[in-house]
Amino acid sequence: MKYKADISLLFVAFVWGATFVVVQNAIAFLPPLLFNGVRFAIASILLWIWVFIFERKPLDKQLIRAGFILGIWLCLGYAFQTIGLLYTTSSKAGFITGLNVVLVPFLSFMILKQKPSLNAVVGSVLATCGLYFLTINGDMSMNKGDLFVFLCAIAFALHIVSTSIYATKFSAVLLTTVQVQTVSIICFICSYLFEDWSVVPLSIFLKFDVWVALLITALFATTIAFFIQTHFQQYTSPTRVALIFALEPVFAALTAYIWNDERLQQAALFGAALILLGMIFSELPQHIWQRKKSARLS
Repeated sequence: MKYKADISLLFVAFVWGATFVVVQNAIAFLPPLLFNGVRFAIASILLWIWVFIFERKPLDKQLIRAGFILGIWLCLGYAFQTIGLLYTTSSKAGFITGLNVVLVPFLSFMILKQKPSLNAVVGSVLATCGLYFLTINGDMSMNKGDLFVFLCAIAFALHIVSTSIYATKFSAVLLTTVQVQTVSIICFICSYLFEDWSVVPLSIFLKFDVWVALLITALFATTIAFFIQTHFQQYTSPTRVALIFALEPVFAALTAYIWNDERLQQAALFGAALILLGMIFSELPQHIWQRKKSARLS
């Protein structure tokens, strides 16, 4: 089941990376918070339909509370990332967001008392170095946008850790439905408060590109992706999940290369290789290093 979980979560990273270009094209027409509000609303409608037809389990207060907490962390991640992108570059935002790959092991130890293995720690460091080479392009200047994106990384890391807490306790479909509904409501409220809806004519929603982006992201990048994460994360560790999700920018770069003919520089290729190496290293049997250590001591 562990490897089935890894493959499923790898598919999620692929979907998120592959839809990055789609989202970029969509928010050229819609404000980001409004786009996410509509995207998560469509996803929640699809999930509620599934719940009403196939689920027979009731919604209790504990499940609603758990889904609300997951939704809060998820929404904060998207919100801080959106605000940060107003002041920093997308490349730096990609790197800083990816820092959750090292935040998750730390938070798992603090909250879940799960001590990461040596392999996981080294793999996380390798993946972080890979993210640097893949996204930064030598720009290490700091501004307030970078701080907002770092808060986004913390929020996403807490979402991964919190999912590990609740995934084993509740129905994956119901938990996913409540958290997606929460994100939708909060995004609509924040969009109404902070974005100018008067500059968004209703005709925008008739554009083919916008609806394609909304449907693809709502179905694949939200409904299916978060259900897979919620269901399969109970079979693996939060640190492992963060490492797998570090491949998202790799898939985004490959998608940009295929669809937009964006060329990857040698540093970016090296970064992608480091991320893959980090994942492979984290999978090596721990007893190999213990055996080598024992051999040196004997």
